[in-house]
Formats: sequence, C-alpha cells, structure tokens
Amino acid sequence: MNLVKLSCERYGKLDVLVNNAGIAPISLLDELRVEDWEETIDVNLKGVLYGIAAALPVFRSQGFGHFVNVISTAGIQITPTMAVYAGTKNAVRTITEALRLEGGDNLRVTGISPGFVHTNLADSLTSPEVKSQIINRMDKMAIPPDAIARAIAFAIEQPADVDVNEIVIRPTAQV
Repeated sequence: MNLVKLSCERYGKLDVLVNNAGIAPISLLDELRVEDWEETIDVNLKGVLYGIAAALPVFRSQGFGHFVNVISTAGIQITPTMAVYAGTKNAVRTITEALRLEGGDNLRVTGISPGFVHTNLADSLTSPEVKSQIINRMDKMAIPPDAIARAIAFAIEQPADVDVNEIVIRPTAQV
C-alpha cells in the first residue's frame, strides 16, 4: 500500500506493479511443518493479493495499469518437498489469469514463471539437507536474476494494446 501511495504521490500515477514475493521453506508433507506452510501462504499468496488490493483501485481510477506476477515453474512441474510452495504458486497462476479475465480493455496482466534462478531463496529453506542440495544445484545451473528482469521488461515494453499473458523462463539445463 505504501509503495503504491508513494508512486502516485511522486509521479502522479502507477504504471506497473510487479508482485515478486516468495519464500520456499520446502519439506516433505510428512514433516508437518505447519508454521512453514502458514508463512509460505502468507508471503507467496497473500503478498500478491495485498499487492493487487493496493494497485487495482489506482489502475481502475486512472484507466490503465499493468500487473506482473512472478510465479514459478515449481507450479508447472510438481516435485516432492514442494507441495505447499507449488500450491501457492499455482494459486497465484489462477489469480493472475482471473485478474486478466476480469481486467477489461485497459488492464494488462502478465505471469512470469521463472525456473531455477540464482537468488537468496535458499535462505528461507528450513531443512539443512535440502538447503545444501538446492544451493549446490543453484551454483551449477541457475540463471542470473537479470534474465527474469529482461523478461519482465519485454512484457512491460509492449504497446498498450498488447498483453503478454505468460512467460516461462528457465535454464536450458533444467528439466
């Protein structure tokens, strides 16, 4: 809310809101890390909803705007230990598509699904074993964050009558 308000005060408008929140304290469901599940839902899902709640009235009022919601390929290819993380990302995918359908002629909505990106996402992992594996894998094949930034820029730079709905971007080596 504060960021949207600041943008409107400083620039008189809000062109784009990029919802890019995510944590991944991944674990097997049998581990019953309910507190991790709740935090993942709060950040990954509710964070996007709060962003929408802050920007949508502004976009409606000014007659234009562009949401870019960062999702994840984890919601496309489901793997063990990622049930809750993937579930939140699939929920964001669904919300993104519904927002696009409800958006009308002047609201653009883009979902960006990154694969393995070299970020600090591993900091949110609570299992030392999984964290070590992810960091090791990240060092071997993850793409740099600027690859995602370029994909976002591509979607934003399109003319107002062009809506890039979804981009999946991942390392060539990722299966």
